[in-house]
Amino acid sequence: MKNHFQYILVLAVLLSQLGAAFAQTPADDLMMKKREICLAASYETGSWDQYWEGTRLRENGNIGTFSREIIMPMFAYGITDKINLLAGVPYISTDATGGQLVGAKGLQDLGIAVKAELFNRQVGPGKISFLTTAGFSFPVSNYLSDYMPFSIGLKTREVTLRGILQYRFDNGIYARGAFAHLWRGQSKVERDYYYNNGSYYSEWMDVPNALNYHGAVGVWLFNNSLKLEANYMAVHCLTGDDIRIYNAPQPTNKMSFDQVGFFGQYYFQGIKAIQGLGILAYYSQIIDGRNMGKFQNMGAGVTYQFKL
Repeated sequence: MKNHFQYILVLAVLLSQLGAAFAQTPADDLMMKKREICLAASYETGSWDQYWEGTRLRENGNIGTFSREIIMPMFAYGITDKINLLAGVPYISTDATGGQLVGAKGLQDLGIAVKAELFNRQVGPGKISFLTTAGFSFPVSNYLSDYMPFSIGLKTREVTLRGILQYRFDNGIYARGAFAHLWRGQSKVERDYYYNNGSYYSEWMDVPNALNYHGAVGVWLFNNSLKLEANYMAVHCLTGDDIRIYNAPQPTNKMSFDQVGFFGQYYFQGIKAIQGLGILAYYSQIIDGRNMGKFQNMGAGVTYQFKL
């Protein structure tokens, strides 16, 4: 009997969907000052042994436990105090404990984003700020998008526009919300026919556009040395089809998920020899999905911030 496969949403727009994995992301309120630069690198591992075939949660003994590893370098640079440039590209590898297919590995997509702080003002016992981020990503290696579930990405260009609103109390407690629209292109596959609620004789598949929601509550402690945060993230495709029974998934699928997580980061401020160094760790769990694996993810990384 043909294997049941589950397509991985490898977060095709890296900078917009990796959550709180770095010192600064396109979904938070952090900004580098003019000519400041932050270098970051993280390692993430994730796995699932259940997935949603459409909206039905099920297991696949032919795959067993699926695993994914991501090594992610990134930098953020302060063009001005109010405008920052961010970029990153991950190296991804996939594997499974069952079946006969081998995993894939390689560089995925280069993501570039510009973040601007449009508003920051004291209101009552804290500050309210509004920021926006515009991002673009594109594949940097010739990986296969139609090799499920082992493909490392969607292999399509994507444009993202995001708005971020945060209120931070003077005592360090904050709440933040962000909303983004993801415009995706087409993915070229190695076949000339596919089914997507109808027959298509083409080697190009339309990858559905999506909405990305992000919410967080957290606190800064010990003179802004320690940051602790609980967060929620969701990605919901606007169109697309479901994985059909006894068929492999494909880039046209309507992939959606809701994820909760926890993030912590510590900055070393009192030791001159390691001034600017930071460490971070995070955990996340997908709690609901569609055409997605029920991922558990955990990761850790380092950051280094300095002025040119």
